[in-house]
Amino acid sequence: MDTTTGAGPGGRAGLLPPPRASRLRTAVAERLVRRALARLPLRVRLAGHEDLGLGGPLMDVSDPATFFRRIGADGLIGFGESYMAGEWDSPDPVGVLTVLADQVATLIPPPLQRLRGLWARRRPAGQLGTQEGARDNISHHYDLSNELFALFLDETLSYSAALFRGFPAEPALLPAAQHRKIDRLLDLAAVGPGTELLEIGTGWGELAIRAAARGARVVSVTLSQEQRDLARRRIRDAGFEDRVEVRLCDYRDVDGVYDAVVSVEMIEAVGADFWPVYFRTLDRRLAPGGRIALQAITMPDDRMRAARNTYTWIQKYIFPGGLLPSVEAIEEVTAAHTALRVERCDDFGTHYAETLRLWRERFTERAADVDALGFDATFRRMWTFYLAYSEAGFRSGYLHVQQMLLTRQETA
Repeated sequence: MDTTTGAGPGGRAGLLPPPRASRLRTAVAERLVRRALARLPLRVRLAGHEDLGLGGPLMDVSDPATFFRRIGADGLIGFGESYMAGEWDSPDPVGVLTVLADQVATLIPPPLQRLRGLWARRRPAGQLGTQEGARDNISHHYDLSNELFALFLDETLSYSAALFRGFPAEPALLPAAQHRKIDRLLDLAAVGPGTELLEIGTGWGELAIRAAARGARVVSVTLSQEQRDLARRRIRDAGFEDRVEVRLCDYRDVDGVYDAVVSVEMIEAVGADFWPVYFRTLDRRLAPGGRIALQAITMPDDRMRAARNTYTWIQKYIFPGGLLPSVEAIEEVTAAHTALRVERCDDFGTHYAETLRLWRERFTERAADVDALGFDATFRRMWTFYLAYSEAGFRSGYLHVQQMLLTRQETA
């Protein structure tokens, strides 16, 4: 167990050691954080007797000294680690994190934001989306345990935004909402009888099964051996083994030409340095007149560019090497490096917030089962923070999710 990072084998978490930070960094962090919290619609309780904020969701900081020291040492990474370590908590973590996400652009004074490059950590070179790095990055998250994901996902094992008919959503409605999302993507890509379909990012096989049921022939690629093995079993059990091939394969190594390409929330793992390669690959694999349907988590362009080279808590603990694109970045990359153009873009971020709420509530309910799989209390707090942080991003509008149709701009 690597107790210096809090992440052990397979992504399991261990006890987080006390942070190391100079007195100056800690003092500066405490001053900035106190000033920011004092003007937010939060109620921040420090050590049970001092309150900051304008009132709102409660954030209870039981160990202020270590809390400020972690932020002084590692900024927002330290903020997340402080939650993992139990130094702050809340009866409504999504509410707290939604307020923070809504104010993220103004929490730090502009003069200090311009100095971000001097203090923010750079992501490790090993997390770059090279073929070797991509395998390690995907394995870190998706090879954790199929049993773990099954504890909080619905029966479709779909690990992406669902599409509901209305809010609030009930757990029993999640499978139908996931099928609605998948069917909408398959409709965008015009998948039907005889379609040769390439899926980049297999997940646990539900989209491939739905496509095969329409009469398509599917090649689906993934870098997760755990997902590949379970997806193959699920496809076989559904009776579509003759129509779907699941390969353990990097997207860059795919061969053939396809009538349609579908990829659900995979571009987030590619990394900005490799977006041109990713879209050139899609362009090469698409038959004339073909259609590409992507589902992508996005963020505003200015925030994406500000965070592009920053090492974040999500990258350290959840998705190594990940970076959310903006719609503008996708449009720029495709225009500069391919003949592909974004023809349609539909945002349904509020649906992702509901999806994440259902997952988070289920994960909390199944805490004993998570423990039984060998994941400790720090891991559970880490994943609770991840799910709450993500939900807050969509509720605040800081994050979006898009279904995008790309077609080739054919030359005369």
